[in-house]
Amino acid sequence: MKGESSRERFDVLLPCHIAIIMDGNGRWARVRNLPRAVGHRAGMKTLQEIVRHASNLGLQWLTLYAFSSENWLRPVDEVEYLLSLLKSFIRCDLVDLHKNNVKIHIIGERDDLAEDIVSLFYEAETLTLSNTGLNLVVAFNYGGRNEIVRAVRKIAEHITSGRIKDDDIDDPLVASYLDTALMPDPDLIIRTSGEMRLSNFLLWQAAYSELSFVPCLWPDFSTVDFDMAIAGFCQRERRFGALEEEQMRGMIL
Repeated sequence: MKGESSRERFDVLLPCHIAIIMDGNGRWARVRNLPRAVGHRAGMKTLQEIVRHASNLGLQWLTLYAFSSENWLRPVDEVEYLLSLLKSFIRCDLVDLHKNNVKIHIIGERDDLAEDIVSLFYEAETLTLSNTGLNLVVAFNYGGRNEIVRAVRKIAEHITSGRIKDDDIDDPLVASYLDTALMPDPDLIIRTSGEMRLSNFLLWQAAYSELSFVPCLWPDFSTVDFDMAIAGFCQRERRFGALEEEQMRGMIL
């Protein structure tokens, strides 16, 4: 059944931006008495399939939580394997992604990252810079609190230098200092594995995101599950803190 749906199924209600917390690789492997590395490898196959499907649907933005700033605390061999999978994904899939008009963005802190990783990110972003299809955002060495702290430091630096004044600080200005400055906030955030938390992911940007917590583990997540999450999103009423009557009045005015 995978890959049977199309953009027309969702009509104009297809979200502009979907973000995914890809959770459950380790548990998927454990219940099968397999090494965690096998779970991560299976999860990578799911990632590739979902990216292709999102591109075929005509989705504008897809953000994937690939490696958090806390993931460095995992065992060294697991971290090294995760890094090797990410490098393999970019190296092996970059040509196909480019051919399919996918534009790649990397968010997260790059200071102190190994040079080969930084250069790989630069290559992916540079090669796909002019593409106009799916915007694929890879959150690597990313943490929502870390992102906000880095933004606050930069704002303080610019106030001290006179580039901005403290009276200039408002929501749009803070957002302009985040890693996601040129991206729309996610309309829908999907998390697999049944866990119901954001785990330090897009904390500022998720203020009015719809959340979908899917029980299956990430390697088992299919295009059908993806489509069902979108269908659920399409049935929700988004008021962004306003009453429905206020929204309608605003539309009329």
